[in-house]
Amino acid sequence: MTIKALIFDFDGLLMDTESTLLESWRWEWRRHGLELDPAGFFADHGGDANEPRYLELAAAVGPAYDRGSSHTLRMAYRAELNAALDPAPGIVDWLDRAAELGLRLAVSSSSPISHVGAMLDQAGLRERFEVLATGDEVAAHKPDPAVYLLALDRLGLRAQDAVAFEDAAHGVTAAHTAGLRCVAVPNPHADHARFAAADLLLASAAELSLDEVLAALDRRTDRPR
Repeated sequence: MTIKALIFDFDGLLMDTESTLLESWRWEWRRHGLELDPAGFFADHGGDANEPRYLELAAAVGPAYDRGSSHTLRMAYRAELNAALDPAPGIVDWLDRAAELGLRLAVSSSSPISHVGAMLDQAGLRERFEVLATGDEVAAHKPDPAVYLLALDRLGLRAQDAVAFEDAAHGVTAAHTAGLRCVAVPNPHADHARFAAADLLLASAAELSLDEVLAALDRRTDRPR
């Protein structure tokens, strides 16, 4: 298996923005004297899932609920949380080694470029990635493969020439549908049991070096999916 590029999801993988998302919603519910039930909070698809979350909160609060104020305050609080984030453990080591190996790097995210770009800038990672493919550029979000196909098109590579890295089960589905092999590094809120289809499952990017990851994938090239 000759790999020329690595394609990374963003939220929950490169940086733990999934935890700040959940915490911002918990904070907003508590501001109204309520507790958020986290069961079912994370959608089985990429992109913006906040509309039903606002509707659920509005139903819990009642007529006094102000959607505009709620959104503004929650987003400001999440921005504070995001500002304290660093790259996830092991990620920078992987990116450093990828550069040494001459591997090309891309991001493939269902989130919009305004979010992905700003967070990569904050972490000092944006210049590491040759290609950014984001959800505001495609018609459908993961598990649809569109954003992975866009990344491959911009890289000018075939799916067999790249490996995807994902933190969510629907992201693994998107990667496989695009023809990519996929390494899963579940985010803290994901059920590891849902990642049986992944070509390699890790608890953290710090669990294996990039060389060990690529060697493990190479040993599994004949594994049926």
